[in-house]
Amino acid sequence: MFRTALALAGFDVIEAGNGLDALRVLDANPPHAVILDLGLPVMSGEAVRQEIAAHAHTRHVPVIVVTGQPGAHDTLDAACILRKPVSPDRLVHVVKNCIAAGGGSALA
Repeated sequence: MFRTALALAGFDVIEAGNGLDALRVLDANPPHAVILDLGLPVMSGEAVRQEIAAHAHTRHVPVIVVTGQPGAHDTLDAACILRKPVSPDRLVHVVKNCIAAGGGSALA
């Protein structure tokens, strides 16, 4: 559903099935933004975020966290944090705003 909404909004979307695959994709072709679920298989979303921040070629990429996990998540260093449930329109709006803002932190 998110993939379709982002594609219809004009974004090129590359999906990864788990955290490790996501890092492989990011390493090969850093995107303009990352939409990251914290509850990923193989490697947690938190660990993926740490790896993105640790590498010079990806640390500038804004990360939009989409989560249903409880907690403040203030330590994630994410451009935007969305709480599930998230409508596709809301996700597209937040992705556009986060990219336009240059990845500045915001809670959405």
